[in-house]
Amino acid sequence: MSQGNSMSPRYYSRKEIIEAFDPHSWQRVMFSEFTAILTSECRPFPCIFGIAGFKADQLRFTFFEPDDVASLALTLEKFLKMAREYGPNTSLVAFSRPGPIASIETYRKRFWTLLKRLAVHDRKPWPNYIAENLDDPHWEFCFAGEPIFVVCNTPAHILRQSRRASTFMITFQPRWVFDTILNPPERAEKAFTKVRRRLEKFDLLPPSPSLGRYGDSDVLEYQQYFIDDENERAACPFASLHEPKVTNPKKQENVA
Repeated sequence: MSQGNSMSPRYYSRKEIIEAFDPHSWQRVMFSEFTAILTSECRPFPCIFGIAGFKADQLRFTFFEPDDVASLALTLEKFLKMAREYGPNTSLVAFSRPGPIASIETYRKRFWTLLKRLAVHDRKPWPNYIAENLDDPHWEFCFAGEPIFVVCNTPAHILRQSRRASTFMITFQPRWVFDTILNPPERAEKAFTKVRRRLEKFDLLPPSPSLGRYGDSDVLEYQQYFIDDENERAACPFASLHEPKVTNPKKQENVA
């Protein structure tokens, strides 16, 4: 069984991970932990959409080196082109190679820096209907022309177990997923209520005040991307994530 090539722009289904990586590889260890969390019956994970996507084999997974943003950008672009073929609950879950555990603030900076640098490698402009100002309720991170809801999990999260992972992990969920699974409004209300109740039991502190629905006047999307172990709203270190486009991301310097 091969170790796979984590440097190449590739993502995997559940079956393909088993075929591509040795059981003792870091890729399989991280995937096994993820599987155990999403399939636990005694401690149900709060995100019912993620569970549904995993059970239906609609999620895709990738593994990347901390300093190789260019390959991650190519993988994300490839996924977004094919995403609608995988089903209504699809997402791309990206695991970074594990390293020494850092502070939450260090991971927060790493997360926003990664999104900022992904934007540099994005070869398509953001949709005109997406606000440029992060403090606008209609702002959303975009890549390859697609608005995306982004979630970061880290080893430093202790109290907020729903945002914990044994390595730096990012989930990219196309915005159209929510448009598909949260209609009509009555269905959305029922789903959000269920998620919130699960959060209250899963985490060791109350749900973050940053959580809410996209477009609501008192909700900012970026504040939901990285939620720490305190219920305080934290600002993004960047004023904007819009960046000039590059002609060939493969030739750009790898940064993290």
